[in-house]
Amino acid sequence: MLGNPSTRGVRRGRRLGLLASLALAATAMTGLPTTDTAVAATGGPVLYVVNSGADSVSSVDSSNNTTTASIKVGAQPYGVAFTADGSRAYVTNTPDGTVSVIDTATSEVTDTITVGKLPYAVAVAPDDATIYVSRLGAAVVSVINAATNTVTDTVPVGQRPVGLAVNPAGSQVYVTDDSDGNALRVIDTATHAVSAIPLPAHAYGVAFDPSGTRAYVALVNGGSVAVVDTASAAVTSLIPVGVAPHAVAFSPDGTLAYVTNRDSNSVSVISTATDTVTATLPVGGGPEAVAFDPTGAKAYVANAYGDTLTLIDTATSVVGATVPVGPHPTGLAFAPTPAADLDVALKATAVPGLLNGRIDYTVTLTNRGPSAVKSATVTATLPAPMTATSSSCTPTSGHVTCTVGTLAAGARTSRSFSVPVGTLTLGLPYTVTAARTAGNPVDPRPANDSATRTCTVLTSLIITCG
Repeated sequence: MLGNPSTRGVRRGRRLGLLASLALAATAMTGLPTTDTAVAATGGPVLYVVNSGADSVSSVDSSNNTTTASIKVGAQPYGVAFTADGSRAYVTNTPDGTVSVIDTATSEVTDTITVGKLPYAVAVAPDDATIYVSRLGAAVVSVINAATNTVTDTVPVGQRPVGLAVNPAGSQVYVTDDSDGNALRVIDTATHAVSAIPLPAHAYGVAFDPSGTRAYVALVNGGSVAVVDTASAAVTSLIPVGVAPHAVAFSPDGTLAYVTNRDSNSVSVISTATDTVTATLPVGGGPEAVAFDPTGAKAYVANAYGDTLTLIDTATSVVGATVPVGPHPTGLAFAPTPAADLDVALKATAVPGLLNGRIDYTVTLTNRGPSAVKSATVTATLPAPMTATSSSCTPTSGHVTCTVGTLAAGARTSRSFSVPVGTLTLGLPYTVTAARTAGNPVDPRPANDSATRTCTVLTSLIITCG
C-alpha cells in the first residue's frame, strides 16, 4: 500500500500540513481582537478555535459566530480540550513542548505545563483529574495530574502518536499512529499498560461514541473509517470516505458521525445505525477538525488552509455560513454547557376519613448534578373531577404547578398538595402525573423527569394508592 503513488501523495500532503502548521508563527492575525483577553458576554455555547498560525485561541459565541476573546498561548498550538465542567481548557503548543491551561471564566492562561517534544492532541478524563497528551516527537503519551499541572508519567506508544481519545468510562485511552505498524494503541488508565488493536492502514483521528461501545478511527492513508468494537477490541467493519480522513466527531446523541477528509476538502456524514455515508459535504481547504455544538443541531469544521470555519446544519446536511477565524485553524472544542439532572418522584398517601377523606401527594425533586439547578417547574396533571389544595404549590383547573429556585447538586426538596375524596366519583381509579415542564439549565436525562401514581377510591374510608 505504501508504494502506491497516490498513497505517497497523501502522506506527503500530511507532512506538508504539519510543516505548514509549524511555519506560520509569524503570520499576522486577521479579523480578531488585538487584546489577549477580550472578554464579552456570550449568548450561546462557546467554541474554542486553535489558530496555529497566530499562536492563539479564539473564543467564538456560536449564537452569532462572533469572536469574543483572543487568547495568546504558545507557539503553533494544535489541539484543545475542555474539562467536563467547562472551567478549564488545555491547548498543546507543538514546537514549544508545552500545554497552556486556560481559565475559561477569565479567558486567561493561568499555567503552562512543560511536557516535552512535540505535543499534539490532548484529551481530558471524564472525572477531570487527568490530562492525556500525545507527543508525536517522542513516541509517548504524557499523563498530567490536573490538580497539580505536573506530568506524572510518560507511556510509550507506537512511533508517531497523533490522535487520542478517552472512553466515556475513563478506563481506556485510544491512541492513533500515522506511521507505525498499522495499529491502534490502547492504554489502561489504571495501570498504564498498553495493548494494540490491528488496523488495515495508518490512523489519525479517533473518537468514541457516547455509549463507549464503539470507536471510529480515521485511516489517513486508507480512505476509510475503521469501526472498532470496544468489547472485543477488534475492527468490525470499514466505511469508505474521502482522501486523507483526519478528524472524527460523534453527535451528542450518537446517531451521526462526521469525518473530515483533508485532501478532498469535504466532510463525510455517517449514519451510525447503518455505518454508511449518507452525504459528502464540500467545505473549505484542508479540513482539519470538526465539532458538534452541545445540542447537536450544528457542526463546525476548521479549514486549516482556508483560515475559516464551515457551519453545517446537521438536520438537513446543508452547508451554511463560512466564518473567518485566525490563520491555520487546527483544533476545535465546545465548552460543555451546564446540565443538571433533576429527578422527579411522586408519592401518594391515602388518608381515609368518614367525612373528609383525602389523598396527600408529595413531589420530591432531587438534583443528581453535576451542576446546580437554577430554577425548575413541575406540573402535576389531575384527571377530572379532581381538585387540589396546597400551601407550597399553585392549584389551577386540572393542574398543580410547583416551582423551585436554586437547588445544589446532591440536594433535594419537596412540595405537596392534597385532593379531597369528596370531589371524586367513588369506585374509580385516578392517575396523577407530575412532570418537569420548565427549568434552567437543561436536563441531560429526561427519562426521570416525571412520575405517576394511581389511587382507587371505593369510599371515603377505603382508599388505596399504588
